[in-house]
Amino acid sequence: MQLRLDALEAHLAKGLAGLYVVYGDEHLLAQEACDRIRATARAAGYTDRSVFTVERGFDWSSLLGASQSMSLFGDRQLVELRIPSGKPGKEGADALKTLASAVNPDVLTLVTLPRLDAATQKAAWFTALADAGVALKIDPVERAQLPNWVGQRLSAQGQRVAAGDEGRRALQFIAERVEGNLLAAHQEIQKLGLLYPAGSLSFEQIHDAVLNVARYDVFKLNEAMLAGDVGRLARMLDGLRGEGEAAVLVLWAVVEEVRTLLRVKRGAAAGKPLAVLLRENRVWGPRERLVGPALSRVTEAALEKALALAAKIDRQVKGLSGATPGNHRNDPPPDPWDGLFELAMSVAARPSPPPSRARPGAMPGLPARR
Repeated sequence: MQLRLDALEAHLAKGLAGLYVVYGDEHLLAQEACDRIRATARAAGYTDRSVFTVERGFDWSSLLGASQSMSLFGDRQLVELRIPSGKPGKEGADALKTLASAVNPDVLTLVTLPRLDAATQKAAWFTALADAGVALKIDPVERAQLPNWVGQRLSAQGQRVAAGDEGRRALQFIAERVEGNLLAAHQEIQKLGLLYPAGSLSFEQIHDAVLNVARYDVFKLNEAMLAGDVGRLARMLDGLRGEGEAAVLVLWAVVEEVRTLLRVKRGAAAGKPLAVLLRENRVWGPRERLVGPALSRVTEAALEKALALAAKIDRQVKGLSGATPGNHRNDPPPDPWDGLFELAMSVAARPSPPPSRARPGAMPGLPARR
C-alpha cells in the first residue's frame, strides 16, 4: 500500500509491516523515515541487520538467501536493500518479485530507492513490492511550503518565531537562506536550538545565526519567473553564478520557459483550452498553477522580443559577439549574467500601468472644461 510521510508515525504505532519501500530524492526526509522504521524494528526485536547495495555484478541470490535465512543467534533480522540507480535490471526485477512473494515473519525488509518516474512506478517489480508491503514516497518540500516546514521543525525543539509580521519575516529569511538544501535547513534549525533557549526567537537572533547555505537549482528558475518573484529570481541567478553554474545551461532553462509560454499563448489565442495546452507542453506540478497569471502578465510581442535577446546572449556566452552591427540600442548587457536577468525579467516583471491620458483642455488634477 502507499503511505504518506506524515502518516508514518501513526502507522508504526499500530505495528510493523513485513516490507517497506522508501523512495525519493529528498535525502534528509528519506533518512529520517528509514531511521524511524529501524528504531521501531529494533524495539520489536529485529536486532540483527544485513545491508545490501546493488552495484554492477550484484549477486541477487545472496539477498534472497538472507531474506529466508534465520539469524545465527535466532534473532529477528532487518534486511536492507539499497538500489541507488533505481534500476534493478531483469535479474533484479525477478528477484524483487520473488522477495515480495516470500513471507518470513522473522525478517523485515527495507528497500530504498531514488525518485522514480511514472513508468518505473508501474513496473511489475515495484508494484509487487508496494502490494506486498508499504511504499513510502518522499516528496520534496516545495519553496512555498518551506517557511511552514521550518516553523514546524522549530516547534518540535521547543522554539517559535515571534507572532505577526516579524515571525513571517523570520521564517521567510530562513527559507531564502537554505532554499534547495533541506539538510542545511535542518542543521541551521538545530544550531538555533543550541544557541538559544526554548521559547520565542527574534528576527535579530535568527539573522545573526543563520548562514547563507542555499543551494540553487537551475531548473527552479522557471518557478520564480512565472511567479513574478523578482527578489527570488535575482538571488537564484546570483547564487548559480557564485556556484559556478554554466551560463549556457541557465540560458537554456530560461529560454525553454519563454518558448513554452509563447506556444501556450499562441494556442490559447487560437481557441485551444488551457488544460490541453499545458498537457501538450508538459507543464505540471507547481508550474501548472503559475502559468495562468504569467500569461496574463506577458504579451506575445514581449515573448518574441525575449527570444531575440536570447539569441544574442547565446552568441555572447559562446564567446561570439552578441552585438548587432549598427544597432547598439538592442544589444545585451556586456555581462552575460546581467543579460540572463534581463531575459528572465521579460517574464517575471509586472507590466507598467499605461499613462493616464487627460481629455483635451483638461489640466492635471482638474476636470476638463465644458
